[in-house]
Amino acid sequence: MKLIENTEARRVEALSVLDPLTQAALGQFFTPARAADLIASMPRLDALSNTVRILDPGAGVGSLTAALVTRLHEERPDLDVHVVAVDIDPQVMPYLRATLEECRATYGTTFDLVQGDYLTDDDALTDGAFDLVIANPPYAKLAAGSRQRKRTAQDLVDVSNTYAAFWARATAALAPGGQISIIVPRSWANGPYYRAFRQWMLDRTSLDLLHIFESRNTVFADTGVLQENVIVKGTRGDQESQVVLSASVAHHDAPLRRTVPFDTVVLPGDRERFVRFDEPVVPPAVSFTLADLGLGVSTGKVVDFRNREHLTEDLSADGVVPMVYQANVRGGKIEWPQRPAKKPQGFSPGTEAARKLLLPEGHYVVIKRFTAKEEKRRVVAGVCQYDGPVALDNKTNYLHEKKGPLDPRLAHGLMLWLNSSTLDAIFRTFSGHTQVNAGDVKTLPFPSRDDLVRLAENAPEWLPEQAKLDALVADLFPAVVGSAE
Repeated sequence: MKLIENTEARRVEALSVLDPLTQAALGQFFTPARAADLIASMPRLDALSNTVRILDPGAGVGSLTAALVTRLHEERPDLDVHVVAVDIDPQVMPYLRATLEECRATYGTTFDLVQGDYLTDDDALTDGAFDLVIANPPYAKLAAGSRQRKRTAQDLVDVSNTYAAFWARATAALAPGGQISIIVPRSWANGPYYRAFRQWMLDRTSLDLLHIFESRNTVFADTGVLQENVIVKGTRGDQESQVVLSASVAHHDAPLRRTVPFDTVVLPGDRERFVRFDEPVVPPAVSFTLADLGLGVSTGKVVDFRNREHLTEDLSADGVVPMVYQANVRGGKIEWPQRPAKKPQGFSPGTEAARKLLLPEGHYVVIKRFTAKEEKRRVVAGVCQYDGPVALDNKTNYLHEKKGPLDPRLAHGLMLWLNSSTLDAIFRTFSGHTQVNAGDVKTLPFPSRDDLVRLAENAPEWLPEQAKLDALVADLFPAVVGSAE
């Protein structure tokens, strides 16, 4: 284990001397030893041939390579192992080379060290076919016009973040039956930005294992990263019928694992192909989508910085209507005007174009599109109803019926269901971030229209405290929980 200890010491030293601004620009988050051990523990070793080629793109100081090579030596000492390690940062090269040299001296591992941009440089050493890929890719947005994004889109699939681009290229470099173990942000699993990537990846890879961390701030604690990360282990080839769901509080805890059908991870018929990291416990009576209920969800129409001339703090002026932001959603209703208010609470529709941004008078359910990390629920909803039209900020989503208002009792029931812990738990199975997109809402399950009205009629108050609301939901819509494996 001396190799692991020495590599960890190199990681700590590198973090102390590298420029933080450069690290941020490159999306560098070096893998701690314990996290590297966990990532390296994911691949199956029994089917490997005698000669194994490993790719570590964005290798940093080589922590993942050291962990995987050590495991291979301990469990399959018969293997001849060759590593191709890639990194773009010349300052990291001495640390990475030292790790690879120690791998060779300790275990006889051969290697190639490549300095360059993994996404754009043409280097035959980084092309397939690899038996194993182990990766902690950089995390950074890819501008639409960047060379990295254009090259990835041209060769593979269009993606908006470097981690997905690394993942795609590494997947393409796998031999048939080759395995990838990769730690990435959870954002790829849902939402519109990664739709094309999910389709591309799931068409080529069998998802074998999905691992989540219950604590979001411990994996890369010494780098200050609060990103919610997950480990994905996949195999190049057709999807297997089952997936292992794995979880630990942090990288140093023993994972708890259970096996579930793939169809509970990616639901049959889901055009978005959201990937769920847990089996949602959905009450049998909750089996309708918004479309089934004849309802729709849209994003608020007012982009405030584009409509500054219509925003006003003079709420008594002629023609001014309520301007509703997500901060106005409180207690299951719309608190308007908000006091104190950080933004103008009035909207003056002085032009025809501005009037087209308004919602007609009536009841709507408004959902925050962004919630704070410390909020207990990801989905926060309130009923909006005023005697006259209203304007909704584009950082809100709203439920409607044929672009018009909802029945008041139905709106109340929808609000209660969306604010329940049952719904929140379902949402968290496929979303690991604090953004709630309209596409996410379209996939959520709802009770029937009659049951939503019944939920509203049985509520002891407009929005009961959480425990009371959850008890009411559990009583009206009992869940049938299967046994975990």
